[in-house]
Amino acid sequence: MIDSLAMLVAGLALLDAPAAHAQTRSEVSGIWLTQAGDAKIRVSKCGGGICGVVAWLKAPIDPATGKPAIDDKNPNPALARRPMIGLPLFRGMRPSGENKWSGQIYNADDGNSYASHISLTGPDTLRVEGCVGVLCGGETWSRSR
Repeated sequence: MIDSLAMLVAGLALLDAPAAHAQTRSEVSGIWLTQAGDAKIRVSKCGGGICGVVAWLKAPIDPATGKPAIDDKNPNPALARRPMIGLPLFRGMRPSGENKWSGQIYNADDGNSYASHISLTGPDTLRVEGCVGVLCGGETWSRSR
């Protein structure tokens, strides 16, 4: 009886394993640590695509002002006072392939938005690329637990 129960449990686990692996492999939602380790970005599904907002900063206080960091590089004065934590980096990135999305990404370092491609390259790695004309660069983010 115990052997039959053990075999049944093992069989059910094997049946469930591919589905669980597929969900993990293709799940982009979560908290991602940037390659430099200076920020965590909360990625979530939204409007048929994905969105990403700053969830954490290694240095949340601006040393020049002693106050929480703001989006002071933004050329739009109305947006330049937004807090960095909660700042949208990308919105409505649309699917462009399996585990891939394309759209615009905001770079708070210079206040500009760029064409971007994001791809889930593994269960715990996200490749984020931005392009200006034909020049492209990118980094790999890791899933934060």
